[in-house]
Amino acid sequence: MPIFEFRCLKCGNIFEKLFLNNKEEVKIACPTCQSDSFERVISKTNYIMGTGKAGKEPKITTKSCSQGNSCATFELPGPDG
Repeated sequence: MPIFEFRCLKCGNIFEKLFLNNKEEVKIACPTCQSDSFERVISKTNYIMGTGKAGKEPKITTKSCSQGNSCATFELPGPDG
């Protein structure tokens, strides 16, 4: 039962939606303005589960994605590296 976060493209509100199963049909709308125009947001975390082989750690790259907002890319070391 994952919880996904979304950002309304009309008013900027960030809201969550719980999905009970992958076959569930859900109408998603912003709870603030009722817009159906939104984007999925990746939740921030401050927990890292260790390192990969040879002590490689996750690499986090942050950039500005819109005025006043930032986006991050996470490169996680896999079993080979």
